[in-house]
Amino acid sequence: MTGPRKLRDDAPHSRHLEAFLEMMAAERGAARNTLEAYGRDLAELAGFLQRRGRPLEAADTQNLRDYLATMASAKLAATTRARRLAAIRQFYGFLFAERVRDDDPARLLDAPKRGRSLPKYLAEEEVERLIAAARAEKGELGLRTVALVELLYATGLRVSELVALKRSEIAGNGETVRLKGKGGKERMVPLSDPARDALAAWLKVRGSKGVHVFPADTKRGHLTREGFWMLLKRLALAAGIDPARVSPHVLRHSFASHMLAHGADLRALQQLLGHADISTTQIYTHVLDQRLKSLVERSHPLARG
Repeated sequence: MTGPRKLRDDAPHSRHLEAFLEMMAAERGAARNTLEAYGRDLAELAGFLQRRGRPLEAADTQNLRDYLATMASAKLAATTRARRLAAIRQFYGFLFAERVRDDDPARLLDAPKRGRSLPKYLAEEEVERLIAAARAEKGELGLRTVALVELLYATGLRVSELVALKRSEIAGNGETVRLKGKGGKERMVPLSDPARDALAAWLKVRGSKGVHVFPADTKRGHLTREGFWMLLKRLALAAGIDPARVSPHVLRHSFASHMLAHGADLRALQQLLGHADISTTQIYTHVLDQRLKSLVERSHPLARG
């Protein structure tokens, strides 16, 4: 089980914060990235409170509102402020539930307003160029590169799921990937023919030792997210695409947007992406809006020029 990351040495110590992170890992199955983000966010709040003579667990609602106001004054992104507020609410809700406190000072805090930002994605032609650049690479590493890119674009996996993929998670004679996502929920993702062929070609030269599909000489025994990120930047340059526009998450968005553009059902897409809530998947409805607009323009008699 993933445990909470140790807090920075210079962060104000709080046994309650450590207990909270342990609970999030053990009882709620929070991902490592979530635990690290919550730990950083709450350590930041602890430093703010310490400068005002208050320990983290003793904050009142006004203290927390003052902290949120400093974030707004610093012009932090609304997404960052929303994440920090989520951490604050979870933490003080935990203290209240554990009877460390007899009130919840975060209960009445207002969430920052967030604009609706559309996901960034590549055009289908750009993805084809990216894959062509991967196929131009030679040798075993070239086969690995093709397998990585084809798998990501065919499945929309999270980058953490992709790089840590295990051989045991390849099911159905290489036809599907079986994953446990956030909260331990399992999902099956079918592979396209190109992705299945690329994976088979890589596994043939990769050998049978080790548990990971993409092993590497790293602490965790597999390719790192940073390593894959750099690989994509290199491919973008080779494909004539601005590297700033290419990332693992952009390819995940591209998978989702292109699936919807070709008629995929939103509920099916939710399952493939591993979203717990359909509202998360609905960020891709801009693609549906474009399809409906095109349909009206093509089909409605009054729309014809």
